[in-house]
Parts: sequence; C-alpha cells; structure tokens
Amino acid sequence: MITTSTVLTLSLAKAMGFYFIAGGLSGFISRTRWAAILDEFIARPALTFISGVFVFVLGAALIMAHNIWTDPLAIAVTLIGWAAAIEGIVLVAYPDPLLRWAVKFVRPGAVRAFSVFTILLGAVFLALGFTGRAGL
Repeated sequence: MITTSTVLTLSLAKAMGFYFIAGGLSGFISRTRWAAILDEFIARPALTFISGVFVFVLGAALIMAHNIWTDPLAIAVTLIGWAAAIEGIVLVAYPDPLLRWAVKFVRPGAVRAFSVFTILLGAVFLALGFTGRAGL
C-alpha cells in the first residue's frame, strides 16, 4: 500500500489507470487504427491544432488542480499533467518533430510493445489508486 498526500491523487491515479489500459487495449484490438489516426493528424493540420489545444487545456487543468510533489504517486500524476501540457503546446506550435517521432510507434511490433507497456502502466496506476491511502 502507498500513502499519498491527497484523495485527489488516488482518484486521478484510478482515472489515468483506466485510460492507459483502454489505450493499450486499443493497440491490441485495432493495431492499424493507430497508424490511421496518425495519418489523419499529419494530413489535417487543423485536427492537430485543435487536438493540441484540447491536450494543453487538460494538462493545464491537471496542473492547476494537482501540482503536488510530495510522494512518488503524486509526482507521477503531476508529471503526466505537465507532459500533457507540454505535448499540447508542441502540437499547437510545432507539431512536425513530434509527429515524425510518433510514426516510429505505429509499426506493428512497436504498437504491440507500446500496448503492453501502456496496459502495465495502467494496471500499476489502478492498483496504487485503489489500494493507496491519503494522508501523509
């Protein structure tokens, strides 16, 4: 069992865990879908821009609600918020390098490996979220 500073950390860990597991499962269920989504991002700059704004807003909201650096789980949740905000800024301002880098992850072997990693990460976040307690 992990002890973290707030109930919010545990709740966000659960939400992130479910999200990571869903994303990982999508890689197994429809591997070609990830490549098609990335192709759409590359072909449609407006979609990339709007997605970047959305990701930035989610990341910024997470940072404003949970910018906590007291324990490992809180730090992990906070870092995910910062990563989302930075990714959103990059998608809005200069998406080409990020999209070129992402192309490497949509190859069949890479999708499977990334899916396994994402599912395991989600399971860890879920386990910590459900078994942890708040109150450092």
